[in-house]
Amino acid sequence: MVAKIFDDKILLSRAAAEQAASAIRRAIATMGRARIVAATGVSQIAFLEELTKSAGIDWQRVEMFHLDEYVGLPITHPASFRKFLIEQLIRKTGIQKYHLLDGDGDIVDSVKRVGEALISAPIDVAFLGIGENGHLAFNDPPADFETEAPYLIVTLDEACKRQQVGEGWFSSVSEVPAQAISMSVRQILTAKEILAIVFGSRKAKAVRACLEGEISPMAPASILRTHENATLYLDKDAATLLVPR
Repeated sequence: MVAKIFDDKILLSRAAAEQAASAIRRAIATMGRARIVAATGVSQIAFLEELTKSAGIDWQRVEMFHLDEYVGLPITHPASFRKFLIEQLIRKTGIQKYHLLDGDGDIVDSVKRVGEALISAPIDVAFLGIGENGHLAFNDPPADFETEAPYLIVTLDEACKRQQVGEGWFSSVSEVPAQAISMSVRQILTAKEILAIVFGSRKAKAVRACLEGEISPMAPASILRTHENATLYLDKDAATLLVPR
């Protein structure tokens, strides 16, 4: 895994978007289409703003998959990841082929339907964040590194819930849903290319564990070090606890 550190989140987002756009254009040129996994949350807003402005992408040839979603949260809620992706990516690009996880509908059917579509062909590039507790998607520690199921129903830990409150999505921990649908760790790692975008001092401990600690389910993002084509985009605040090289 390659780690790149930038002075601020805007420069970080622009650089990540350039790499993401290149991966999408390359897949379309080679295969006639690009299959992507899109994340949500504060870390993705500036990145998606830059990506959706990128030139030379035929978005009609892009197929998008949803990384994770809360269970029981309506699409009208400000924290809905479906709402986020529709507003920040789908409407801006006109993507026609996308697979959203229906967290407040038939959960079993949604997991089965989207999961089958997901594993039907390789993913060209996945966009991720890293949680304050080191989670990937909603795979909180200790994460399941073994299951091959494309999606899991997971129970959110307290640290994860506090992060959602801290980022302004909910007013209290009690409002955060207890469960979520999450892409599995092994499924994430099947992507040909992974871009993880992380900024802010609140993520510094997770970044240190990801890059310098043991590869362990207790630090889920550490598994990214096993991927041959993963890039971690950091701002200076997120990188403050790393040992200088």
